[in-house]
Amino acid sequence: MCKKSVFPGNGKIRIFADHKGMEEIMIKAIVFDMGGVIVRLNMNRCIGNFKELAGFEDIEEYLDKFHQKGFISDLEEGKTQPEDFYRECLKHSRPGTTVETAHYCFCSLLDGLEADSLELIRSLRGRYDLYVLSNNNPISRGYFREMMKKEGLETEEVFTKEFYSYELKMLKPSREIYERVIEGVGRKPEEILFIDDARDNIEAASALGITTLWLRPGMDIAAEVEKVLER
Repeated sequence: MCKKSVFPGNGKIRIFADHKGMEEIMIKAIVFDMGGVIVRLNMNRCIGNFKELAGFEDIEEYLDKFHQKGFISDLEEGKTQPEDFYRECLKHSRPGTTVETAHYCFCSLLDGLEADSLELIRSLRGRYDLYVLSNNNPISRGYFREMMKKEGLETEEVFTKEFYSYELKMLKPSREIYERVIEGVGRKPEEILFIDDARDNIEAASALGITTLWLRPGMDIAAEVEKVLER
């Protein structure tokens, strides 16, 4: 019987066998979170833009680094469409604010691609099946696709499949979304490495047997991934 333990101190999962020492696990697929892993997030800039440019003073009640709330969460869960999102933004904004301004403010959350993560993805292509699992929405997804294209990468070619909450109509860290990923990847849970920057997302995936890497500020993603792959 194999036991899996989380060590918050180093953000990794270790696999131990009861009587045989450490059990070797062969990773076949790697699943990346988008925001905070592949894409830098600038929460302060986004909040500041909403307040200053749109007059959306209570934006912090809806916008969060890890899990959105209210009408933003509804967009990411696929309950509403972008036009509903913009309409709600304008309700909270000063008179005269345009959809274009709301769009600019929202997209200012995304602050470019993480160079280290991009380099890692390039190095892993062809060696592993790569995937994205993200609580996300069609607006940010389109922006992400354009950022990748500027780097000469088409998301449809880089990733075997992209799992987005608004399409699945479920959010991390629900058990159901990880079960859908396991099914979609078609591998045993322990053969899947999931990388995320939110601890509760990591713990939920680990509970289903998925191998995980909790990425935190200052960590060298390439070095940490290599440690897992070399186990």
